[in-house]
Amino acid sequence: MKIRVLGCAGALAAGYKTTSFLLDDDVLIDAGSGVAELTVEAMSQVDHILVTHSHLDHVLSIGLLADTVQRRRAQAGRPPVKVHALPETLEALRTHVFNGVIWPDFTRLPSRERPALTFHEFAVGDRLDLGRGRRIEVLSAVHTVPAVGFAVDGGASGHWVFTGDTGPNPALWQRLSQIKVAHLVIECAFGDDECGLAGISKHLCPTTLRDELAKLGGSIDVHITHIKPGEREAVMGAVMALHTTHRLSALENFQEFSLA
Repeated sequence: MKIRVLGCAGALAAGYKTTSFLLDDDVLIDAGSGVAELTVEAMSQVDHILVTHSHLDHVLSIGLLADTVQRRRAQAGRPPVKVHALPETLEALRTHVFNGVIWPDFTRLPSRERPALTFHEFAVGDRLDLGRGRRIEVLSAVHTVPAVGFAVDGGASGHWVFTGDTGPNPALWQRLSQIKVAHLVIECAFGDDECGLAGISKHLCPTTLRDELAKLGGSIDVHITHIKPGEREAVMGAVMALHTTHRLSALENFQEFSLA
């Protein structure tokens, strides 16, 4: 298994794309503007989209991808792209995106019998089997809307864990203490000068990140994501000054992870 970072920024600017990861060639984890890094042919290979939550920077490419690939996939006899998310997230997509006003309803187009997209509910704690030996656990997250993270089971090499957008979350660390974590991708959306705003919006800042990482034993590779354009130097300067046993670095566009 390989995971490639298509986008990992907390907002948009030239050279910055919002959150999306490609697992192998057919699974997207979140579908922010980073999906635009894929060619049309690569987009048409995507069979599954796993969504952490309903905020625009994580879902904005779902409808655009459907529009791009639906004809090509239909001609090839490919099934609809499956969108997996919490029930509340799927309802938000139905109500606020695929409503015929913001975007056409690709769960009924080009026809009800053969739509471009189908929606599939999951719950925290579910273990998704996406074939080819790929198992992904749905993790809890604490955000301003219902949200989750994901743990991709890499077998002997350990799990690749993505927290999604989250504030402090004791349940996450309780679960991670029970599995082998090889890589942790965790957000730090604000600098310490905006820790109050981070708390209100249920994100992390370097101070709360330090407190959260202290709950995870051992020494693992921790990759910081969701930093806003123009804020990287300040945020990562504070992050790298943290006292922790873990190995900290900023997540990079097009970075790749290999799992067994």
